[in-house]
Amino acid sequence: MTTTQQPEQAHLKRVLGRWDLVLLFVVAIVNLNVVPAVSASGGMTVWLWLISLLFFFWPQGIAVVELSHRYPGEGGIYLWTKKVFGDFHGFLSGWCYWTNNIFYVPTVVLIFLGIAVFAAGPKTVGLPNNPLFTFLSALILLILLAFLSVVGLGVGKWVNNIGGIGTALASLILIGLGITVTQRFGMNLRLHDMRNPFDLGLLSAFGVVCFALVGLELASIMGDEIQDPQKTVPFAVAWGGVISGISYIGCTLTLLIAVPRAEISALQGIPQAVSRMSDKVGLRWLISPFAVMLAISIAGIASAWLSGSARIPFVAGLDSYLPRALGKLHPKFSTPYVALYVQTAISIIFLAMSFIGAQVKEAFQTLLNLAVVLQLVPFLYLFAALIRLASTDSRENSHYSPAALRIAGASGFVVTCLGMALAFFPPPNITSKLAFELKMWAGTLALLLLAGFFFFVYGNRKTGPQDNPSGAKLTEIL
Repeated sequence: MTTTQQPEQAHLKRVLGRWDLVLLFVVAIVNLNVVPAVSASGGMTVWLWLISLLFFFWPQGIAVVELSHRYPGEGGIYLWTKKVFGDFHGFLSGWCYWTNNIFYVPTVVLIFLGIAVFAAGPKTVGLPNNPLFTFLSALILLILLAFLSVVGLGVGKWVNNIGGIGTALASLILIGLGITVTQRFGMNLRLHDMRNPFDLGLLSAFGVVCFALVGLELASIMGDEIQDPQKTVPFAVAWGGVISGISYIGCTLTLLIAVPRAEISALQGIPQAVSRMSDKVGLRWLISPFAVMLAISIAGIASAWLSGSARIPFVAGLDSYLPRALGKLHPKFSTPYVALYVQTAISIIFLAMSFIGAQVKEAFQTLLNLAVVLQLVPFLYLFAALIRLASTDSRENSHYSPAALRIAGASGFVVTCLGMALAFFPPPNITSKLAFELKMWAGTLALLLLAGFFFFVYGNRKTGPQDNPSGAKLTEIL
């Protein structure tokens, strides 16, 4: 008697442990080179960080712990919105979360290039201003990161982990230098600088600050790839949140102390600060190693968001609202390789388009602000979900009290609305305000209309529950 062995189907692997998740949060949230873009608006930005940490970041942590506790599984914010508000809202939330990263990951790559050439010495510092060099270099890096993500989180997580460690060390070095310079030479930042009235630059900066503090929800998108998520997620949210908040406040103060406001560069502000402070305290040799470390941490940021956000089209493909090919897993590495490759290809297209009629710095700023608007749409659903659950659900499956959910939901929702609206204000370094506004509105509306097409037109082909073509085990999704 003979038996025929069936080939083992690919399935997602639980490879993310407790500290993997903490480092993932740190590398996903703490993008140190967002700090110069914010700090260019002056000392008042310190208050923006404090307000956002209290009224946006803390509620976000409550939302992630609560919703991942109620609805564990692959998909995260897509799954949560779908469970609370229905299929269309779940798709729109996931769509905006995914497409935002189509713009955000290229901005991170642009930052990486600005830092990497800084490490090579003064002769190469101007290379990022060359559009051809910048585009080709960004293209190569995006393809490399996509390849590592396809190989799997078991391998790719080490890019994230090393990036998280690099981010923490870079923050400590920067803050330590700031303390040393202040002790020896006094403080350049005065209390008066933190009491100046708001200006238009601050309005735009507030949206970027809110955007900089997202990321606690990223790991839950990979819910079926986390070891013991019920215990791991709350622990990682707490530690990742504390480390991220301290890093942002400390590095902002350090940058304001070290670099005059008019000289802060959006692409190279952090290395500039380290260069100035190192010269003052006689540690010039520190500049290149620091730039290498910072470049590695930024590569980790790009890797984390590329691999994490690709899980959204993956589960949407399984739900048949996007082409089902996006729901395929690699037969060897068990990763959503089609979704990863598609996301990388679209990012490259939009990266090329962003250079049309714009300098590199303006392309960076436009991509960043468009990413802000799209990223914050899912957070409207995230915080609205807390309010609804506090009002309609029993406490049997709740992690927090109804009062805590209402306060966190209301606070986060109001701040999110404000951050989205202010992201449409042109930053001070934009030369053509009209072109900026046209790109912002056209990009936002085009992507929202495209979401409607996929759900209402393409999604109508879905006639019933679909089998999972990849064999992936996705609890709570199908």
